[in-house]
Amino acid sequence: MQPGNHYDNEESTNKTLPPTKLVKARQLLSQVSGVSSGIITRLTRSDKPFYRRIWFWTGLSVGGGIIACTYVIGSIDRTLPDKSELKAVVREQTLTIKAVDGTILQQQGEVTREQLKLEQIPNNLQKAFIASEDRRFKQHHGIDPQGIIRAGWNNLRSQNVVEGGSTITQQVARILFLKQERTIWRKLKEVRLAQKMEQELTKDQILERYLNLVYLGSGAYGVADAAWVYFSKTVDQLTLPEMATIAGLAPAPSSYSPEQNPEAAKQRRNLVLQRMQEDGVITAAQRQEATQAPLTLISSLPKRLQVESPYFTSYIQKELPKYVSPEVLDSGGLVVETTLVPNWQKLAEAAVAKTLRNQGRWENFKQASLVAIDPRNGEIQAMVGGKDFGKNQFNRVTQAQRQPGSTFKGFVYATAIATGKSPYDSYVDAPFVVDDYEPKNYGKTFRGSMSMRDALTRSINVIAVKVLIDVGFEPTIKLAHNMGIKSDLQPTYSLALGSNEVNLLELTSAYGSFATQGLHTEPHGIRRILNRQGEVIWSKNFQAKRVLDPVSAEITTWMLRNVVENGTGAAAQLGNRPVAGKTGTSDEARDLWFIGYIPQLVTGVWLGNDDNRPTWGSSGSAAYTWNEFMEKAVEGIPVEKFPKRPKLEGRKGSIKAKPVKPKKILNRSLSSDEDSEANSHNSDDNGSSRSRRSRRRYQQNNDTSSESPRRRRRYRRRTSSSSESTSGSSRTRRVESKSPSRSRSSSSAQNKSSDSSSQPSWRERLRPGQ
Repeated sequence: MQPGNHYDNEESTNKTLPPTKLVKARQLLSQVSGVSSGIITRLTRSDKPFYRRIWFWTGLSVGGGIIACTYVIGSIDRTLPDKSELKAVVREQTLTIKAVDGTILQQQGEVTREQLKLEQIPNNLQKAFIASEDRRFKQHHGIDPQGIIRAGWNNLRSQNVVEGGSTITQQVARILFLKQERTIWRKLKEVRLAQKMEQELTKDQILERYLNLVYLGSGAYGVADAAWVYFSKTVDQLTLPEMATIAGLAPAPSSYSPEQNPEAAKQRRNLVLQRMQEDGVITAAQRQEATQAPLTLISSLPKRLQVESPYFTSYIQKELPKYVSPEVLDSGGLVVETTLVPNWQKLAEAAVAKTLRNQGRWENFKQASLVAIDPRNGEIQAMVGGKDFGKNQFNRVTQAQRQPGSTFKGFVYATAIATGKSPYDSYVDAPFVVDDYEPKNYGKTFRGSMSMRDALTRSINVIAVKVLIDVGFEPTIKLAHNMGIKSDLQPTYSLALGSNEVNLLELTSAYGSFATQGLHTEPHGIRRILNRQGEVIWSKNFQAKRVLDPVSAEITTWMLRNVVENGTGAAAQLGNRPVAGKTGTSDEARDLWFIGYIPQLVTGVWLGNDDNRPTWGSSGSAAYTWNEFMEKAVEGIPVEKFPKRPKLEGRKGSIKAKPVKPKKILNRSLSSDEDSEANSHNSDDNGSSRSRRSRRRYQQNNDTSSESPRRRRRYRRRTSSSSESTSGSSRTRRVESKSPSRSRSSSSAQNKSSDSSSQPSWRERLRPGQ
């Protein structure tokens, strides 16, 4: 504005004002100018130093306060979880193990059995908790000053703690990330965490976490647990008064427990109902009806205390350190997704229980174990480690080291086939001593010239040792290890007869390599591991490895099929579904085995006693148990055929044989009686078991001198009978086991008994039809 115009405007303004008002305005302007000049003069005068001036200390206080607040907030933030961790859905120090279908097998720590989605929780139950704990939950941003003041006033009026000042968001922050100590520092962290969670999560996400995590007394974590513990119901079955009762527990579960303090619980319930009416959630009539309802409890134990498949879950817990660091394990909050198939697990448990209840009584074995594996990917789909986990936690699938008996012959013959031998190559079953070791067949009988296929079918010990000598210790041991045997294997002649101890898991897994035409995948029970935020921190990545050429694997499977169709494993037959497998029995029937497979599933069974006492049974009982499980497990699985036997002509070996060079070999000819016995056996493809009493007499006299020119036959063969053989030795050695209370004082690593018959014994024929 130009000066002239300014003057004109001022003059015109002055003309419009009355004289009195004009004077007063000028006076006021003069006073303001005087005050301003005085303040400036006082601030700028130099008679006082600056540190004695008010403005200095005022500014210093405000600035210091800002700096202090910034520092405190920064210090708190540095101790808080990372932003990504704020999405945690479970507490620390917890572990949840799930089956392949998502059902929970076991939980440890303060964790709810059922993680519910918000839409699965009734609306009235949600509103009951909001009315009880945080009435302005939808309006605030993590902290509710108005709620804190209201809670303090109500508590003061009641002279008791009737209302909490913490919001639901603060409670979730405390549950997930903080300890329960009562300190100012913890409260400050709780407030800051609540603010951060409100920025990262929606209100519905926060409420869902709260309703799944809040402790509600009697071991119940979350509303689903509480509904079960107090009323034996699911949340959708709760009535309005029951919902109010559960919501009223949150501030003080022990004080308002309907089990311990029913009157206090009713008063708290009624207070929640009153607030729900005040908030417009329910009507006065609904409140009146709910208030008059009796408090009726139907108590149950928390579901999280239930453990399904305990042998398997204990195995999983021991496997976890292989896949995650100790720090992750210590922090907890993990969810482990496993490979277990629940309905197959139930079938396995039922099959083992039935065998122990029936055959176990009259065949003198007290323990059994079973494991089923998908050979195509190595996933363990069923595991029964013993009779009763509650009484004995020793897992006989993974921890018991036992002599596998004739089941190990599968690796000996597979090695022979892989070196280029034909299954029709013949060996003579006759008295044989190599370096002072004399293998003995079951019953001390001999069958003369036999093909390798027939020798495996009838489980002839002498021929198995001769085949091992031809192919060598090193190739056989290497193949067994490559196929999945982890235990140490010693290069002894009795290796062919299963003198080296293995466990059921590795033996079953190794046989799975036959089912997949020579491919082996490491057996495992875990698919994925998730952290507290639901993020995958480990996922399986097991790759199949070629351990045996396909042709050799297919020929071996063809030979093992004959064991089931015409030999000692006949009890495992599954109708029109092809099965391959091998039975095995250790010295004095201490261990009874059957390992069998179809293209989609391999299952192993062991029967015996922890203290290594002899049984009176046969490997036929193990095959029977296998059949009990598999017959039901394969329902719904399409029938898949094994590959046809490859051509044998012109085949080259994939493994180089390294024959053993014995220092001394003694071949003895068959006597006339033994020769006639051999002719009888060669014309008879079927077999049956001898009586247990006869077997026991034989085994007790198994030390008959190997130098006798003629063996006395201790048993008379029955019509259409054959049996697996037993090995003998002129030398014995002690083999120690890792299984509990197990004595090997009478066990010999060189004396092995093979399997019993495929035909049912008289005791099996008397078996109850269950």
